[in-house]
Amino acid sequence: MRTPHHLDAHPRPNPYEELAALDDGPLEETPLEEFLTEERDAGAEDAWAPPDHRRGGKRRRKNRFAGLPLAVKAVVGLAVLASFAALGDRWAVLYAEHRAADTLKDRLGLAAAPEVEIGGFPFLTQLADKRLDSVKVTVPDVAADRVSLAKVSATAHDVTLNADGLTSVRGAHVPRFDGDVQLTFADLNRELGASQVTFTGEGRDRVRANGTLPVAGHNLRLRAEARIQRQGERGIATEIGKMRLDIGDLATYRPGTRASEGLHLTAKGTADLARETRKAKALLSVPAIVRRMGVPEATVREALADDGKLAELTGSPRFARQAAGLNLIDLALENPEVMRRLGLDPNLLDSLSDLTRPALADRLSLAFELPEPDQGDVRLQDVRVEEDGIRVRVSGSGLTVGR
Repeated sequence: MRTPHHLDAHPRPNPYEELAALDDGPLEETPLEEFLTEERDAGAEDAWAPPDHRRGGKRRRKNRFAGLPLAVKAVVGLAVLASFAALGDRWAVLYAEHRAADTLKDRLGLAAAPEVEIGGFPFLTQLADKRLDSVKVTVPDVAADRVSLAKVSATAHDVTLNADGLTSVRGAHVPRFDGDVQLTFADLNRELGASQVTFTGEGRDRVRANGTLPVAGHNLRLRAEARIQRQGERGIATEIGKMRLDIGDLATYRPGTRASEGLHLTAKGTADLARETRKAKALLSVPAIVRRMGVPEATVREALADDGKLAELTGSPRFARQAAGLNLIDLALENPEVMRRLGLDPNLLDSLSDLTRPALADRLSLAFELPEPDQGDVRLQDVRVEEDGIRVRVSGSGLTVGR
């Protein structure tokens, strides 16, 4: 059985009455329409929207340009027009250079079109005056006698045109020009050396050739020196000197008829005679060789009969000089067996006798001559050997191209 609830004798206070006691009095009434209007105005001020940069930017730029002085606007306009004019002028130059390159290719019979560069600015003004400040032409791989010119470059000055507009240039007159011609050692090695001889610069006017030369089935080491010099007004000549062909370390061949030329034993070859009795006896057994050496016959007979005397004779410095002075080419045909005992192939010696100085020099010649123009003249000014080849300065005047 639940315990009955007892009611409190004092009732609790009414909370609404307490709130009413706190009221300070009636407030001033605000019309509803004014209240709503204030709310809308506050909302309109606080509303956010993303800025429109595009339209605002255009408007700002437009306003800014509109605010510029008239003189500034004129300068900007002229600058734009000048840019378009310069662009058009450059396009005209490129077109003219292309036409000139094709024309030179056809008239000179070149394998490839040359490079043409027209100088001066503006070009259209020069064309209207029918005069160009400068025209540079570069032609690669020009055949010149036995060699190829790696590059021929010339710059013509004060060129007078025979033309009626850009598309009807009939010819040109060149009062003067200058340029250079270049031969590269890479081309010389390929054309003259056939990959067996290499050319390198040595000093201002000398070129050294080193490599091998096949003769009668033997690869002989070749060494020579070419002196480069101008010949006349349009030619380059080469004087080939210090030519020698080494047959191993046994003998050296120098083409020519002087006493120091021909085929001679090297220092090692003569030293082998002192060490190898068989070779020494083979040499001394030929009376013609003994007479040329100037050795007394009695001394030779003693040496051939006594190996001690032979070693004493062949080991002397005088004998070494006498043996080195022998020209073996003269003795090869009459004494082939002696040449074999010395280690020399008689067929090789026979081929060397036909390899004269002019024949060998022709194989190494770097000479060439510039073609003579129909009108005007071309002159060589300077020849210089550089690290990568030979460079020749050229000049000329009075040339006429076309009509």
